[in-house]
Amino acid sequence: MRIPQAVTIVEVSARDGLQSEARVLDTATKVEFIWRLSEAGLPMIEATSFVSAEAVPQLADATEVLLGLVRKPGTLYPVLVPNTRGLERALEAGANAICVFAATTDAFSQRNIRCGVEESLERFQAVVGRARAAGAWVRGYLSCCFGCPYEGPVPEARVSQLAQRLFELGCEEIALADTIGVATPLTAQQTLSAVAQSVPLQRLAVHFHDTRGQALANILACLQIGIGRVDAAVAGLGGCPYAPGASGNVATEDLVYMLHGMGIETGVDLEKLSAAGRFICAQLSRPNQSRVAAAMGAVGG
Repeated sequence: MRIPQAVTIVEVSARDGLQSEARVLDTATKVEFIWRLSEAGLPMIEATSFVSAEAVPQLADATEVLLGLVRKPGTLYPVLVPNTRGLERALEAGANAICVFAATTDAFSQRNIRCGVEESLERFQAVVGRARAAGAWVRGYLSCCFGCPYEGPVPEARVSQLAQRLFELGCEEIALADTIGVATPLTAQQTLSAVAQSVPLQRLAVHFHDTRGQALANILACLQIGIGRVDAAVAGLGGCPYAPGASGNVATEDLVYMLHGMGIETGVDLEKLSAAGRFICAQLSRPNQSRVAAAMGAVGG
């Protein structure tokens, strides 16, 4: 086993989490939430998404959120962009880290960004090139790496090929996403190992949804082959509007508890993290999906 001594957690609740919620929060609340996450010691926090306000009304205030952030030194605040117009809006608002998002299947890509996989990669070539020229750090998401809600299982070779193409476009990190939460530990290891043959492992991250309760087990399986970057969302927020039945991301609190229990460093303060989760759940009037947060509350933590 090659379990790393430290893991970088990429917090996605302020983007992936909030975009899936019915309630639209005001800008000040979002800014406060992101600051609380920053204070908890998370090194990378997705702040928002510069997609169409009609497509994702919850994040229509992307410019205002980014301009309102009190940035903590050493923390990265990437934003999602779907095209060059979204990128220009993000850069004008001060973004210095961006994410593009492709899929492994045409069916999901059409529903998510209204174009096929090949067309999306052509589109992102211009986006990534412009972002890199502007000095921005670039991350690429690859959705449905373990299964598609419309086309079913996805071959490892397909995932590996597309991850390599995103890497060759100039993405400095590729996040492999289990969008509908169908992966199990062995398939997670097999797919990650296959992709690592074409993209350096240190340039890969994993993004597991906990739809079937497999997320932590999948992350542990990936840790065993050396993955050092993991996505999570405080309170288990998240889901995907284009993936029927997909529930939230793995809860950051649960992930941090597991990693710390294994002696793996994260730089995250679990108490402050849990407080951020309680804050956002109160604002959304929704239950906290983190089991660790529930246990801490039960003992007065």
